[in-house]
Amino acid sequence: MKTSFPTLHRRAAAWLLAALACAAPLHAADRKPNFLFIYTDDQRWDAMGVVQREQGERARFPWFRSPSMDHLAAEGVRFRNAFLTLSLCSPSRAAFLTGRYNHLNGVINNHTAFPTNSVTHATLLRAAGYRTAYIGKWHMGNQRGQRPGFDYSASFIAHGRYNDCPLEINGVSTPTKGWIDDVSTDFAIEWMKQNRDRPFSLVVGFKSPHSPRGGTNLPERLRNLYAGETSRPVPNSNARAIFHGPAPEGGNQPHPLAANSMHLDYLRHVTGADENLGRLLDTLDDLGLAEDTVVVYTSDNGYYLGEHGLGDKRSIYEESLRIPLLVRYPRLFGKGKVVDEMVLNIDLAPTFLDLAGMSAPREMQGVSWKALAAGQKPANWRQSFLAEYFYESGGGDTPTLVGVRTANAKLVKYPGHAEWTEVFDLAVDPYELKNLATDSAATAKLSAELDAQVKAVNYAAPPGADKPGPPAAKAKK
Repeated sequence: MKTSFPTLHRRAAAWLLAALACAAPLHAADRKPNFLFIYTDDQRWDAMGVVQREQGERARFPWFRSPSMDHLAAEGVRFRNAFLTLSLCSPSRAAFLTGRYNHLNGVINNHTAFPTNSVTHATLLRAAGYRTAYIGKWHMGNQRGQRPGFDYSASFIAHGRYNDCPLEINGVSTPTKGWIDDVSTDFAIEWMKQNRDRPFSLVVGFKSPHSPRGGTNLPERLRNLYAGETSRPVPNSNARAIFHGPAPEGGNQPHPLAANSMHLDYLRHVTGADENLGRLLDTLDDLGLAEDTVVVYTSDNGYYLGEHGLGDKRSIYEESLRIPLLVRYPRLFGKGKVVDEMVLNIDLAPTFLDLAGMSAPREMQGVSWKALAAGQKPANWRQSFLAEYFYESGGGDTPTLVGVRTANAKLVKYPGHAEWTEVFDLAVDPYELKNLATDSAATAKLSAELDAQVKAVNYAAPPGADKPGPPAAKAKK
């Protein structure tokens, strides 16, 4: 169901009652927070109403509405520069769990099962007395069975399907009826009700807005939403990814995902996720758990809608590398705050442990953003990070790459293809249209930063990584 204004008013009343009840926080410092981590599949960073309004004339979808995401942002913290270390479904999911880069955590592509002996935020919180659950989309290859590290799981195999998708309940296949993200939310709500009396950590994975989208893959209530709306063009829709070579004779053909109808179906799915986010937030209010629960909403990766002539993700132009990130924890974080420091998917696990009063293992490479969310800026916060991708057979023609992104610049290298090197000044070129790789000073500075990051994260192509790229990745004519 769509989150309505009365629902938002009800939430406001619940917040007021909770604040009055906690006016004398005698034991607040001793409370262990609950964790509710919600993530979508393929939601780009700007697919939120609050971001579209912030962008003003640059907004691509100014008519898009996401009242639950916007409410979460108003009641918590919005990280405006959240990124991935590898922009692909399974690898990013593994990075969220382990706090480690994919060249080290064992998942570098979409057809590898998650190692069951991995140390994750779930395994460590579970050992510390938390009840843990994973509900919804898992997608680590075609992995079956109870999700490792969790007391309870209600999940489906690989991508599942949008309608009447069987769920494996603790590994046992069980039929369900309805739209899968509604069904997953039903299971999550029931699990929270049953586990409200002790600290819990719950992960909810939505299938939306992953393809195939539109038509009967949407519930009836969403199929005609945004009818008549038109997305705005962006400057890089006519650009080409460098590994695709120059445009063919006769001009550049836009990617099918550049079509307005595709954008509408994509955002209809995001709206479905927003509605179910609202149901989860309402449940926390109804159970009296909102004050004591860390809520994180994000996505497993970004997504191209025709920019640079691309669909999907994998490469590290901004539309793919950047993700939404909203956080709420009333006991510690303020309301309506924005944070511009760069945070990564590998930061989630150490942050959860930090908020639970636990130390992260040394193997975790992420950094807790607890202080950032609380309004403090650590003196040594990251100024750059390494991004990676390893060519995957059957996964399109994105070649192996490694890059570094700073607060205002980016360098991308494609092993075996020095001629594809890319350098962008993001401060003046946010659409990444002007390659500055021939600027020796800019390239040298960023290359030194990349070398430092390679050393810092022990980067190397892991065993099993495929060759640098397919023949199709050569310049197309």
